[in-house]
Amino acid sequence: MTSGVSQSDTHVIIVVGAGPAGMSVTNMLSKDGHEVIVLNRDIKFGGLAEYGIFPSKLKLRGGLKKTYWEILERPNVHYFGNVSVGNNKDLTLKDLRSLGASAIVFATGAQGTKTIGVEGDTALGVYHAKDVVYHFNRLPGFSERPFDMGRRVAVIGVGDVMVDIAHWLIRYKKVDEVTAIARRGPAERKYNPKEIRAVCANIDQEALAKEFARIRPRLEAVGQSPDEILNGMLSEFTKCEPKISSTKMGFRFLASPRRVLTDSNNRVRALEIEETKLELKGNDTAAVGMKQYYEFPCDSVVFAVGDRVDETVGLPYKNGAFVTNPMKTGNDPDDALFQAYDEASGTILDGVFLTGWARKASEGLVGIAKRDGEWCAEVVTRYLGTKKPLTRAAVAEVFARLQALLRERHAMVVDLEGLRILEAAEKAAPRANECIGEFKFATNQEMLALIQRNREKAAATTPR
Repeated sequence: MTSGVSQSDTHVIIVVGAGPAGMSVTNMLSKDGHEVIVLNRDIKFGGLAEYGIFPSKLKLRGGLKKTYWEILERPNVHYFGNVSVGNNKDLTLKDLRSLGASAIVFATGAQGTKTIGVEGDTALGVYHAKDVVYHFNRLPGFSERPFDMGRRVAVIGVGDVMVDIAHWLIRYKKVDEVTAIARRGPAERKYNPKEIRAVCANIDQEALAKEFARIRPRLEAVGQSPDEILNGMLSEFTKCEPKISSTKMGFRFLASPRRVLTDSNNRVRALEIEETKLELKGNDTAAVGMKQYYEFPCDSVVFAVGDRVDETVGLPYKNGAFVTNPMKTGNDPDDALFQAYDEASGTILDGVFLTGWARKASEGLVGIAKRDGEWCAEVVTRYLGTKKPLTRAAVAEVFARLQALLRERHAMVVDLEGLRILEAAEKAAPRANECIGEFKFATNQEMLALIQRNREKAAATTPR
């Protein structure tokens, strides 16, 4: 124990999810001497940090992994990997609430992807951004799935995820064309200027100038200066990573996808796009359809328009997000923002909290998630201050109930020992030639089999 809570003041907190937000909560609450149980859907910890950061950012990934190992190796942190939580999963919300833990924190991220509901969005060659990111980061279940992109790819959205996908398509798939499509204009682009450096060497600046000329009257109609916006955009194209493919990247602004057009094999052949114009909405702009349509040829479409939470988790859910308490408390951070809330009964779910993308999908990346976890830990700590600490017997009972449930459900749990086996095997494997730059197991089955073989071997050599 490092601070704050004596052994007699210990609570048990269950954290669901081992991504940046979940690990941040775990870090803070375990430092305060509490027993923290981490339940993770994936075998390996890290979440977004393991399977969502662009593969070439190995230094960032390595630093985060080192930090997370240090947290998980604390004696009061207990890792249960390969355990899914939700309806018809290994454990349900009801199961967790029956264990007798002091609090439950959901840091499950945003496992679903938003769509814009266009006709033809189930055609062959239509993908969701999260699935593509999971694929090139080798997340089991996605790593072996075929992603046939063709030669011309349309990416719907102009945020950082679009840039990551364009980076993969340009640097590793070496497609002919990548076009980012946006309902609004270039002034409303969302990507981080530092991120665009990964692909700016491949941006066709002549085509970009023509695109600005095409939409100039519509920008000027709302008081925007096309020349200033274009110059600002071009000024971001500095310190570009070296160009290693002939892929041309472009942008299509004020363009709203209406239909995915297919061939006789239900394969993407084009997007039907409606021209849009901008309308001022206070200090912001909105895109309004002009009922003018055209076809944009492409071989595949990737929707990078945001994420939504997984409604099967079992928490109160509405409009793509878990519901939080609408009644503000006045605390800083405000407890209400992190409290799960049942609108049907008009009550909070006592002791159940949300953090990271489970609280606010697609809100920032690793640093934002870490900060959100720290805020959540403050809120949970205030809550624990109103509760009687658990006795040693009560703490032991929480663990006993959890273990019994997992045995009953035949869950194949991966603990810290199993993670060490995987870590050693990955480090010993030849460096991957693909974009991840490191070896990763492609399937859960491979990882579970390796862990089992190592345990059997150790048991066979242990003196009786």
